[in-house]
Amino acid sequence: MKRFILFGICCLFTLQGVGQGTTVQTRIALPAGFSRINVKEGSFEEYLRNLPLRPRGSKVHYYDGREKRDTRVYCAVVDMEIGKRDLQQCADAVIRLRAEYLYKQKAYNKIHFNFTNGFRADYTKWAEGYRISVKGNQVSWYKAKEKDYSYKTFRAYLDIVFAYAGTLSLSKELKSIPMASMRIGDVFIQGGSPGHAVIVVDMAENPATGQKLYLLAQSYMPAQDIQILKNPGDSSLSPWYLLKSEGNVITPEWGFTSFDLKRFKE
Repeated sequence: MKRFILFGICCLFTLQGVGQGTTVQTRIALPAGFSRINVKEGSFEEYLRNLPLRPRGSKVHYYDGREKRDTRVYCAVVDMEIGKRDLQQCADAVIRLRAEYLYKQKAYNKIHFNFTNGFRADYTKWAEGYRISVKGNQVSWYKAKEKDYSYKTFRAYLDIVFAYAGTLSLSKELKSIPMASMRIGDVFIQGGSPGHAVIVVDMAENPATGQKLYLLAQSYMPAQDIQILKNPGDSSLSPWYLLKSEGNVITPEWGFTSFDLKRFKE
């Protein structure tokens, strides 16, 4: 387990580069010389770049309403409810964002995630009225409801996934990619107990130098609001991270390596 609590560095952060906008794209300003990379309309990349943010200065809260005390970790808070149970932690937040995008696109048959024991939980099966029985390590479907593709039923499906999936199962569902091929929607993930995962929510490039930057978002333990992370290693770029082909990626509460970058399979 690689965990880094960088209090000494984090305290140097200011909110430079953070404006008054209401989305990731309009709130987080770019360093001089950089432009946001082009993304396809209707893509997962566009969805993440336009995640709604709570007003500037908003605090991260846990599922039970308590405030996250260390505000030096993040620079903005995604405006999305997380429920009132300790479920939507790190890998769950990544799952949530991917599932929300697919649900919005009505790509229901693409919404499926594996439990830690390997059981595949398909949203379409859930929406057709089936529910999941978990008895020890034995998991099975049973018919319990009428067909219902409402958002309420979709959120109930996500909660069951959050309860039985995690970094270990999600890491096995994703494919490894080289850092140089990074795109919005990719995930730094270390599967384990607990392990950790953060997701790339925006990218930019300097056309003159070819340098690329990226933004990261996470949830954590206990379940808490999704937050846009600061960069504890470079206060002049924060919250942006400079894309490097190899080496460690140090976030405020966890450390990753270039080998931890993965992508959802199409």
